Amino acid sequence: QVQLVESGGGLVQPGGSLTLSCAASGFTFSSYRMTWYRQAPEKEREVVATISSVGSNTDYADSVKGRFTISKDNGKNTVYVQMNSLKPSATAVYYCNAKRSWPIMRDYWGQGTQVTVSS
Repeated sequence: QVQLVESGGGLVQPGGSLTLSCAASGFTFSSYRMTWYRQAPEKEREVVATISSVGSNTDYADSVKGRFTISKDNGKNTVYVQMNSLKPSATAVYYCNAKRSWPIMRDYWGQGTQVTVSS
């Protein structure tokens, strides 16, 4: 049974930090690209950060570059995103996604974790 379980969300003041975790099970984690998405109220889901299957390549949304860091621990089947200097605009539900294209396309989602940045 495939599972992606996000944790680490919560309420944080502007300028603060949070680290989200996504624990994976039920598939070969080391073969999947992992991506963090977020969806704010009444907005479309957007990519926050992505990391290649072996963790060698990362990419970030322009809005979070220099403040967020994605990492992947294939030994623990977990992907993280460290979020620093948080802004109120970061308030959203954050989702973990696992995807591979070969040999068969697979695409899995977690249930999401709420992040609220507010004073």
